[in-house]
Amino acid sequence: MHALLVALLAGATPSAETGYEDRLIGWALELHQRELEPEPVGKRVEEILIASEEIFAPSDPYPLFLNIFHKKTRESVIRREVLVQEGEAWEPSHVLETERNLRRLFILAVVKVVPVKGKDGGVALMVVTKDRWSLRLSNSFTLIGSLLQYLQLQLIETNFNGWGQQLALNMILRLDTLTVGQSFTERRLFGSYWAFAETANIIFNRQTGAPEGTSGAVSFGRPIINLDQTWGVVLNGSWNARRRRIFRGANIWQLPYPDEGGTETVPYVYDVREFAGEASYTRSWGRALKVDLTGAVGGYVHQYAPPPDSLREEQVDWLRANYLPRSENVTYLSGFFRAFPSDFKVLRNIDTYELSEDFQLGWLAQAGLRWALPLPFAPNHFIELATSVRYRFYKADDLFTVQVGAGVRLRPGQTSANQRFSAEVLNYSPLFFGGRFVQRVLVDFKFNDLDNRQLLLGGSTGLRGAFPDQVSGRHLVLGNFEYRARPFEILSNWLGIVLFYDVGSAFDVRPTFVHTTGIGFRLLLPQLNREVLRIDFGFVINGPIPGPDRIVSSWGQVTDLRPDTFLDQPL
Repeated sequence: MHALLVALLAGATPSAETGYEDRLIGWALELHQRELEPEPVGKRVEEILIASEEIFAPSDPYPLFLNIFHKKTRESVIRREVLVQEGEAWEPSHVLETERNLRRLFILAVVKVVPVKGKDGGVALMVVTKDRWSLRLSNSFTLIGSLLQYLQLQLIETNFNGWGQQLALNMILRLDTLTVGQSFTERRLFGSYWAFAETANIIFNRQTGAPEGTSGAVSFGRPIINLDQTWGVVLNGSWNARRRRIFRGANIWQLPYPDEGGTETVPYVYDVREFAGEASYTRSWGRALKVDLTGAVGGYVHQYAPPPDSLREEQVDWLRANYLPRSENVTYLSGFFRAFPSDFKVLRNIDTYELSEDFQLGWLAQAGLRWALPLPFAPNHFIELATSVRYRFYKADDLFTVQVGAGVRLRPGQTSANQRFSAEVLNYSPLFFGGRFVQRVLVDFKFNDLDNRQLLLGGSTGLRGAFPDQVSGRHLVLGNFEYRARPFEILSNWLGIVLFYDVGSAFDVRPTFVHTTGIGFRLLLPQLNREVLRIDFGFVINGPIPGPDRIVSSWGQVTDLRPDTFLDQPL
């Protein structure tokens, strides 16, 4: 890599043996007939150059005529994200943030921002991009052997007419329901910082074909999308009215009802009525040290009940007390604090092989408070406190992250509830024969949980090779250990092999660990997705060995799997 950078800074064109992104930089230099500027800092930016590669280039394994069916991202969409303007001095932090912001756009598969020599002694900023195929039938799925637990298909135009707008028709197939709907997203309304998004869905029962619920959300506001913004405001609303069935494997979970004979069970099925709305305002300070303070007012209605006439009264009471989430109507005021140093690092060969990935280094601290106001139509009264802290460092090509979160609900005159502690340690080792050792340990403990959240572990949930949802409980301990071998290129796609060992337990009182091991494959298709396609073949070391269920396939790395977003959004 050092030799490559020296060659680039000398103005040489990357060869076919260099990285995917580096070859694009070489193509852009030839396109604009420029040379890289080795010392751009402090020089005046004379112009901004855009070099947008077609989705399918001659080096890609796809026919070039497919490009006529895609409208490439307009230059104006790319230029509006550039945080350095003509006439200003080259500022590395603004340049790197420009690259990060553009890389977060789904419509772009590759983004690099590089300095090139200007014509009048200054420097030109060159943005090199490659679109991702925008009209697509995207998918997300979880396949365990022959059991398709989850399938999401989305016929989506992610870059309508090159403007970066998203229009989509959605379909979600679960074991019990089929959800169909639509969505629209405009993140830069009329080129401004204002955004609008909406989605609406109808939920059908797969067995009867009858509709049994709806869900949706709408959002409008001015979110903070770069470090220079000093304020933001967002209005959100959502609803979810449906029947929920909890499965273990291919069947509805039959809960052990404590009758005299000990043989009666209760199906884990209940009706959901959730409605929520919130208005928030964020004030943001600093750049090198970023501090955000958010205040919000909102409310929600959460009602959960077994299907009418399906259970005896005593069974309903038992199910509510032990497994159903708590029903409550709440109006609240909240405050949230977030701070971090804006120290970012661009790395490769972490999770997405050849594509650049952005990591914030150093510490990140978050803390929030939600005060539920007792009102006649929403009598619940409590204070929720939550916090999370993350520290990440990169040294000698080792990327180490530790993150801890905790939360509690304080109730006047009652014992505290929703006590939760969660922590994760994640490490990517230095390159070892071109590959990396990846280790992740995750723990999640909940006490007096009013929502009775059950965690399932096995198959697609981080314990590869085990039976789907083999173990359950309110607490979780999970370890994933991998050696991700160096990927090799096949016609601008990358294929890698992974050796893994998983150990974990979901439990209520005492953990009983299940150990698995196996081999996996990762495929990166940079023209279509930033995430890798993951296929794992596992064996159980200390338990029954499943048949075809040992094969798990999905998008993304196993280290992306968590029970929820608590560590990143504690409140």
